[in-house]
Amino acid sequence: MTERSRRRRPLQGLALAAVAAMLLTSCGVTRGDDAGSTRLRMMIPNSPGGGYDVTGRTAVRVMEDDDITGRFEVFNVIGASGTVAMARLKNEKGNGDLMMAMGLGVVGATFTNKSDSRASKATPLARLIEDQEGVVVPKNSPYKTIDQLIAAWKKNPAKTRVGGGSAPGGPDHLFPMELANASGITPKKVNFISYDGGGELLPALLGSKIDFATTGLGEFTDQIASGQIRVLAVSGANRAPGVKAPTLKESGINLTFTNWRGVLAPPGISKERKQELIALLQKMHDTPEWKAALKDNGWTDAFLTGDQFGSFLTAQDQRVERTLKELGLA
Repeated sequence: MTERSRRRRPLQGLALAAVAAMLLTSCGVTRGDDAGSTRLRMMIPNSPGGGYDVTGRTAVRVMEDDDITGRFEVFNVIGASGTVAMARLKNEKGNGDLMMAMGLGVVGATFTNKSDSRASKATPLARLIEDQEGVVVPKNSPYKTIDQLIAAWKKNPAKTRVGGGSAPGGPDHLFPMELANASGITPKKVNFISYDGGGELLPALLGSKIDFATTGLGEFTDQIASGQIRVLAVSGANRAPGVKAPTLKESGINLTFTNWRGVLAPPGISKERKQELIALLQKMHDTPEWKAALKDNGWTDAFLTGDQFGSFLTAQDQRVERTLKELGLA
C-alpha cells in the first residue's frame, strides 16, 4: 500500500488501526515477536536466481515456514552490481521493516562505481554464509598442481588468461588479484576476463578460451564431480568437503579468501529494532531447515551478528579498497 493510499483511508479506519496497535503494545507484542505483527520486506540486489537471491529467499522461506515471522515481501532491485540497491537502502534511513541480502560483491561494487553507500554505513544484522573460491582448470589443462600454474603465470602474467564470473570488484575478480599479489605477481599485469556468472564462464573454461578460472566451488559442482573440471586449490582456511584439492596455505601461498553473504538493515533504525531483527535471524539460523539449506547449497555456516558483523564489514571495506586502489579502480 502506498503512502498516498494510506492518507486516503477514512478517519474511522485510522482510529481502528491505532486502537489495534495500542492493544498489541499493551499485550507486550512487538514487531518480530509475533508472526503476524508486521509486514517485513527483503530487498535483493541482483536478478532472480543469483547468489544473493537464493540466499535471501531461502532465509525468508525458513522464517515464514517456521512461523518466526509473518509473510515477507521479497523484491529485486537490479543495477550496478548491487550499488543501486545499496543507494536505496541508504535512502530508507530509519525504516525498521526492511532488510537487504548482500555480500562481498556488493562491497566491491560500491568502490568501483564510486558510491558512498557503503555496507559499513548501514545497520549490520548478520553474516550468514561463506563460499570458498577455487582455482580451476579443464581436465585437458597442462597444469596438474597449483605450483605448476603459478610458475607459468609468473613467467608471463599478461598472456595467462584468467576468467571469473564477476564484474570488477566482485569475488571472482578480487580473488585472483589477491592471489597474484600473494604469489609475487603485480595485480595490474593480470589478464582478467570477466563473464556474466558461471553460465558464461563454464563454456569459456571448457573451450580453452581462458587458461584457468577463479570461481565459487558451488558454481561447478557437477563438472567437478564428473572430472570435466579439476580444482587445483581452494581459498578457505580448510579444505572444502568433497573436493580433492589443497588450500592455498597448504601449497605455500599465504592467502585465505572467502566469498560471503549477509543481511543489512537501513541506517538509523533504533537499537531495539536492530536487536529484534537480529533475533529473527538468530531463530532462523538455529532451525533444522536452515541447517538443511546449508548442506543442500554447499554453504559454510559463517553466522556473525550485530557489532561483530559491523567490525567485519569495516575490515572488508578496507581490504577491498586496498586491492582496488592497486588496480586503479577505486
